[in-house]
Amino acid sequence: MKKADVIEFYARLAEENPHPETELESVNDYTLLVAVVLSAQATDAGVNRATRALFAEVDSPEKMVALGEAGLKEHIKTIGLFNSKAKNVIALSEALIAHHDSKVPEDREALEALPGVGRKTANVVLNTAFGHETFAVDTHIFRVGNRTGLAPGKTVLTVEKKLDKATPQPFRLHAHHWLILHGRYVCKARKPECWRCIVSDLCAFRDKTPAPRQKGESPRET
Repeated sequence: MKKADVIEFYARLAEENPHPETELESVNDYTLLVAVVLSAQATDAGVNRATRALFAEVDSPEKMVALGEAGLKEHIKTIGLFNSKAKNVIALSEALIAHHDSKVPEDREALEALPGVGRKTANVVLNTAFGHETFAVDTHIFRVGNRTGLAPGKTVLTVEKKLDKATPQPFRLHAHHWLILHGRYVCKARKPECWRCIVSDLCAFRDKTPAPRQKGESPRET
């Protein structure tokens, strides 16, 4: 995608949604970190349903450790991989208490050293909690980056690096939220809704999906 097209691409997404936010619910930096860890291979909506009651009761590493692994499992048992996630959340809470004065560190290396925290989770926390210009490449961003031609790559890290290189100011801070939301609601995995996409004309995807016919509508002649 040409530089001018990249600028126009982001400008349209920004105009439609000037202040995008994560759809994961949290009450502070710590609960954001927990929510992102729980969201791996799960939907944000599913995580939110499980954590609303949890975060009303638990909003610090100390409270999480006091709740314990068994208690946490009761709250998150509807989330995929809840057994291993509960173990990681308790372990990362203990690590925050022991090594970070119970605070979420504003440092990639320190974040990735926490149990259950990988590069994507660290990127989300650095961006959302601390305002770093990071690109958290999930399945949606990986798909949008490749399908549109904005940042094609065979690996998550390649797509992340290409987004970092291609994305100009003033779009860098919110870029990954715009791309996630676009992939979640418009540029869907099985059937992208190209007919209502505001960046369709800039997109490299060849097999654009036409608008669905209304009931009783005859096929157009070609």
